Amino acid sequence: MYDNNNIFAKIIAGKIPCKKIYEDEHVLFFEDINPVSKIHILGIPKLKCVNFSDFVANNNEKTISNFFKKINMVIESLGIKESGYRVISNSGIDGGQEVPHFHVHILGGEKIGSKIR
Repeated sequence: MYDNNNIFAKIIAGKIPCKKIYEDEHVLFFEDINPVSKIHILGIPKLKCVNFSDFVANNNEKTISNFFKKINMVIESLGIKESGYRVISNSGIDGGQEVPHFHVHILGGEKIGSKIR
C-alpha cells in the first residue's frame, strides 16, 4: 500500500525542497542528501508506486519506457555515460529500500568499486 506521506511524495508535492537535476510532468531527478559517491542522483516517477514491481505491474509500456529513457538522458547530461555509472533500485526491506516510493539511484563521477546502496 502506498504511503502518501513518504518523503518522496512530499518532495513531488513541493512540501520538501530538493536540488533538482531534471523535472518534467512525469519524473523528477534530484541530488541525494546523503551521497555515497561524487555524483548521487535519485530518480522518481511522479506516480504512486511503492517499488519496482509495483511500477512495472501497474503502468503501461509508454510510462515505463519514458522513465528509463529519462534515466539515460540524465546520465548523458551528467557527463558520466562514457566514464561509467551505476543505476540501483532497492526493493523491500531485504533489498534495502528506505523510502516506500519506487526510485533509482544514479551513482558516478568516480570509480564506484564495491559501494552498494
